[in-house]
Amino acid sequence: MDPARKASNAHDLPYRGRFAPSPTGPLHLGSLFTALASYLQARAHGGAWLIRIDDVDCARSVPGAADAILTTLERFSLFWDGAAVYQSQRTAHYQSAVERLSAQGRLYACTCTRKNLVQWPRYPGLCRGRPNPTAMPHALRLITEGEVVTVLDGLQGAYSQDFDREVGDFIVWRSDGIHAYHLATVVDDAEAGITEVVRGVDLLESTPRQVLLQRALNFHTPAYLHLPVLVDKAGIKLSKQTGAAPVDLRKPGELLYSLLPLLGFSPPSELSDAPADDLVNWAVAGWDQGRLHGKAIEIG
Repeated sequence: MDPARKASNAHDLPYRGRFAPSPTGPLHLGSLFTALASYLQARAHGGAWLIRIDDVDCARSVPGAADAILTTLERFSLFWDGAAVYQSQRTAHYQSAVERLSAQGRLYACTCTRKNLVQWPRYPGLCRGRPNPTAMPHALRLITEGEVVTVLDGLQGAYSQDFDREVGDFIVWRSDGIHAYHLATVVDDAEAGITEVVRGVDLLESTPRQVLLQRALNFHTPAYLHLPVLVDKAGIKLSKQTGAAPVDLRKPGELLYSLLPLLGFSPPSELSDAPADDLVNWAVAGWDQGRLHGKAIEIG
């Protein structure tokens, strides 16, 4: 089934949200939690929900993972609008943004390695002002000049980052020839017309850098809603790196029913054996982001 046929025409809707998983493995419960919340936020606003596969770093992508992620979303009745977008197919768009920043004089080449920088809490500008090293591997960094960026997050409140004190000039193009996460995300969100980014609070620290890039590229800044992340009893975030188990696809309705209380719902017992699409429709009708709070939710 083509998921786009089950959803509304994205171009007719003012709200545009997205879910952007990295295909480094199958979806785990924490990723499904984020996908469900972003879907409910979009649909409750009468808006579009888009899928982007963040595979700009092809070396980290696991063969078959992207297809598995899309299959999982379909299994849980999280149908998206339009075709899924793959970052690996959008290199020219990122390079165009790099060229625009370079033309503004906002970039410089950097040959520093992680070993060089281990003693520094932020990048100290070691390569700023040096001649461009054309014959050796180098990254490109965005010049930051005393910026303090404050993000008014829809759940976490005001979050500020002082670039001189906390970050320094940051990388937009890596020395291995890959466009950095911040740049690719900003370009993709802008070109897709995303109006709100709903994602985990573990990415809140990235947001001021993305806002700075949006301003430099004259892009609209979307609203942000950073969700609490799911953690185990030891307080460790569920992730592929910590060995979180793949989502069980055998009983999607049952798993969705167990996730809904984590999003502030009190689903009635008669829905405990309902199919996934009925549960999702019920949740869209009763969605209220005001029930969300905090930065972490412990699960058993």
